[in-house]
Amino acid sequence: MIYSKLWCVVKPSVGIPIFLGAVAVGSFSVHLALVSNTTWIKGFLSGGAKPAISAPADTPARK
Repeated sequence: MIYSKLWCVVKPSVGIPIFLGAVAVGSFSVHLALVSNTTWIKGFLSGGAKPAISAPADTPARK
């Protein structure tokens, strides 16, 4: 482990919750930014779906 001596300075009972809390805050802020700044995520999460585009049925066969 690269930072094994870190636990000589910071107790694991303090450092691990701070690290996990920082990861949770970072993840929440990224997801909030995505939902706030895009239009397609709101439509996707609300269940709005566009109709599927299908190929025309009377296309000639290639020889």
